[in-house]
Amino acid sequence: MIDSTTDIEPRELLGSFQRPLFFPRFRAGEAGAWTLHVVPMLAARGYWGQVYPLHGAVILKGPSARGAEAWMAMLPSEIESQEVGLSGASGHTLVFGLGMGWLAANAALLPEVERVSVVERDPDIIALAHSSGVFEQLPEAARRKLDIIQADAFDWVPSAPVDNMQADIWLTLAEDGKLAAVRRMQRNVGARRLYFWGQELEIWRHACRRARGIPATLDWETLRDIIHTDLQLPLIVPDWPDYPQRIVSAARWWTPARDGWWRAD
Repeated sequence: MIDSTTDIEPRELLGSFQRPLFFPRFRAGEAGAWTLHVVPMLAARGYWGQVYPLHGAVILKGPSARGAEAWMAMLPSEIESQEVGLSGASGHTLVFGLGMGWLAANAALLPEVERVSVVERDPDIIALAHSSGVFEQLPEAARRKLDIIQADAFDWVPSAPVDNMQADIWLTLAEDGKLAAVRRMQRNVGARRLYFWGQELEIWRHACRRARGIPATLDWETLRDIIHTDLQLPLIVPDWPDYPQRIVSAARWWTPARDGWWRAD
């Protein structure tokens, strides 16, 4: 059960890594096989490669094929990667995978977002997110936007048009089969635009296939053509001038170490 006397302040743990986003306090605890707690950590690498000093990290740990593992954490890599999706959130936003509730809460706070539907398969995750106190810290107007639904991301079909989909149901950033999974979700949803966690590494996978190896760089023309021709998804792409170079940097640190990983589907 949740220990309501234990409050965790992520912003303090993140030290100098700060963003103009909502960093809620969490109450440490557990629900079923899931736990939410702080682990010691002196530094961590951001999604784009930079290393940041830290004072610790809030970790959501749960079951996997290899035992208990961290599924989400308030770390620079997680925050920087999710900023890509949040940059395009608007209208009716659909979030696949509740996690710690941080992404859904930040989406609900955006004035461009009118409604947030969150689809989560595991009832223990839903219970833990509620008990951790994330949503009670939101203004009433933002809380009214949230609708949390217990369902499977691969089966759920919306009853109203979805302006953008934010999908984060995976254990790691680069996983084989991720593109097929996103396409399956999109067939049911038909989102106008979408973001999926680690999409930059999927873009890089296809850049490697085109080059039949590891390319030295990535330009905007190739990036857009990969999205249009290879991925065939209406991805949210931030208007950052250095976005292609950021993808190259992220790939250096977050792609699998095995040779030829990019050949797998």
